[in-house]
Amino acid sequence: MTQPTPIRREHTALDIALFLASGGVPVLPLRADKGPFGNCLDCAKNACGGRPNMKISGPCACPRPCHAWAAATTAPHILTSPAWASAWRRAGIVAYHPGGAGVSVVDLDDTAAVTWARQTLPATRVVVTTRGEHWIYRGTMPSVNHVRPGVDIKSLMSYARWLGPGTGTMTLLPSAVLALVEKEEPTPARGAVDSSTPAQWDRSVATGCRHTDTYVRTGLDRGLARILAHRESGAGTAAYGVARFLAKQHTACPGPCALDSLGEQIIDAAVSVGVPESYARRAVTNGMGAVLGVVA
Repeated sequence: MTQPTPIRREHTALDIALFLASGGVPVLPLRADKGPFGNCLDCAKNACGGRPNMKISGPCACPRPCHAWAAATTAPHILTSPAWASAWRRAGIVAYHPGGAGVSVVDLDDTAAVTWARQTLPATRVVVTTRGEHWIYRGTMPSVNHVRPGVDIKSLMSYARWLGPGTGTMTLLPSAVLALVEKEEPTPARGAVDSSTPAQWDRSVATGCRHTDTYVRTGLDRGLARILAHRESGAGTAAYGVARFLAKQHTACPGPCALDSLGEQIIDAAVSVGVPESYARRAVTNGMGAVLGVVA
């Protein structure tokens, strides 16, 4: 990914895409809401047998922009083809595939995350975003969301918005960024969690919770079901999302709300489908911490 020269504002999204592609950066159009265009008719609703789930690496062979990041290409004849013309006319944003360009993007989504990066990570090329910054490093790695509050990693099997060339010299992907992603090894579900007395939410402890027992347990049960549905991959990310959602429901409570016992049940569910306990515990701590201001 070479340092591009500035692009004038009057250039269209396709102009920008062709310029980036000429430098070896795989690109694709995004809708104005920052999302990719929907899959083609042959692949809609999982008709193609799995690529919409984005579990298979490699480029997309569909004639239209399809399968999000996998549609990214450097081929001018594809970018300017009639099949892509409608997408470019409606495109609000140009995106690129960081992994295909040989880079990784540390997506810092707020000022707290930017402050953390400046105190923790080695300097590299920085692109200012609407809410934070993208720190771009040479080298690729797995793409994982929510590695800590306000921080996502976008590299392989992901896309990032093109917001300009940025400033600074791009440096090699450091161990501090690699360490943010602990590989989540899928393993067969054990059927039962190895804990002698699983924690249960108890009204006698949650004396400051303003919700009913039914409300709390219904929300927890739905969250646990979501985690248990990820038996092949993604349970750690689901655990983060469930922990964050449940914590958010209690921000208006005077407390205590016994969130630690809810967290233990989320951890147990993630571990039961193969997530290493340390990964699950960190995901839950960071999920609740994103709401409560506590970071693991």
